[in-house]
Amino acid sequence: MAERDGLTYARAGVDIDAGNRMVDLIKPFVRATARPGSDAEIGGFGGLFDLKRAGFKDPVLVAGTDGVGTKLKIAIETGRHTTIGIDLVAMSVNDLVVQGAEPLFFLDYFACGKLEPEIGAAVVSGIAEGCKQAGCALIGGETAEMPGMYQAGDYDLAGFAVGAVERDGVLPRGVAAGDIVLGIASSGVHSNGYSLARKVVEQSGLSWDAPAPFDKSRTLGEALLTPTHIYVRSCLAAIRETGAVKALAHITGGGFPDNIPRVLPEGLGVALNLSTIPVLPVFRWMATEGRIAEDEMARAFNCGIGMIAVAAPADAERVMAVLRNAGERVTPIGAIVPLRPGAAAVAYSGALDLTW
Repeated sequence: MAERDGLTYARAGVDIDAGNRMVDLIKPFVRATARPGSDAEIGGFGGLFDLKRAGFKDPVLVAGTDGVGTKLKIAIETGRHTTIGIDLVAMSVNDLVVQGAEPLFFLDYFACGKLEPEIGAAVVSGIAEGCKQAGCALIGGETAEMPGMYQAGDYDLAGFAVGAVERDGVLPRGVAAGDIVLGIASSGVHSNGYSLARKVVEQSGLSWDAPAPFDKSRTLGEALLTPTHIYVRSCLAAIRETGAVKALAHITGGGFPDNIPRVLPEGLGVALNLSTIPVLPVFRWMATEGRIAEDEMARAFNCGIGMIAVAAPADAERVMAVLRNAGERVTPIGAIVPLRPGAAAVAYSGALDLTW
C-alpha cells in the first residue's frame, strides 16, 4: 500500500505496536495463573472457562467488578506500579468469597492516554500475582489508549471477577441473634478511603519518599501502597473445613456501619466492641494528623479489620482455628443482636485505640 504524507493512528496518539508489545510482555504473567478449567492463554476474542473441569456439580455463578480508587494516584506519583494490580484483584475476589464463592477467572481493563508497555506490564504482573493468591485464572482483558481522555502518565484500572459456589453453599445463611462476629485483620488501608488519606498526607506536608511516620522502615508512598489482603484461601478453608461459617462481610467503602448490615437478615443488628479491634498504626497516625473523629474513621476506613465472619458461639473457636492456621489474625469483636425499631444496625461499645 502506498504511503501518504497524512495522518496516521500513531500520529493521532494511538500506538498499535506499543499495544502488541505490551501483550507480548504480559503473556508469561498470564500463563502463570492457569488453573483447572482454564489454560490462561490470551490472544483470542474471549476467554473460555470449563466449570466441569473445575469440579462443580450444581454451581451458581457469582460476579463482581471494582477498581482501586485514588490509590492509583499514589502508584502513579511514586512510579510504583507492581502492586496496584493485587489491589485490583483483591477488591473483586474478596467480594465473591463473602457469598461462599470460589473465584474462577478474572479480566482487567487498563486505560491510559499514552501507552507505556513497561508500565502496563508492571501493572499486569501485579494482577497476575493477585490472581495466583486468589487461585483464579487471568483469562483476558482490554488495553485502551485514549489520548485526550487522560493526562500524561495517568491510567485507570477496572477489574471483573467471576466465581462459583455449589447451590447449597451460598452465603449468608442462618445468621441468628447470639452469633459471634469475628474480625479478620487487614494488611493496611486496603483500597478505600484514599481521597481522605491523600488529604491527610497533603496536610502533613510530607512527600511520598519521606519515611512513613507509622513505619520508619518504608517510605510513606511505599507504606500506603501496601496491597489489599486477599482473604479467599483462608475463608474458603474455614467454610469448607468447618461448615460453620454463616456469613462473611468485606469491609470496604462505608466501613463497619455500611458493610456488615449487608449480610444480616431483617430484624438483626450487630453490637461491636471497638476496644477489641487491633487498630493499625497507619490509622492512628491518620486520625491524629487529620483530626478525624472516631465515627468518621469507622466509616471511611477498615481500621484494621478487613473481613468479618459470623459463626454460632459453639463453632467460633473452630472457625478461628482454621483461619489462624491459614495465616490470618482473627479475634472476636462483637455479636449479632436483635434490632430494636429505629436503632442503627451497627451499635458500638468501647472505643477505637486511635492514640498516636
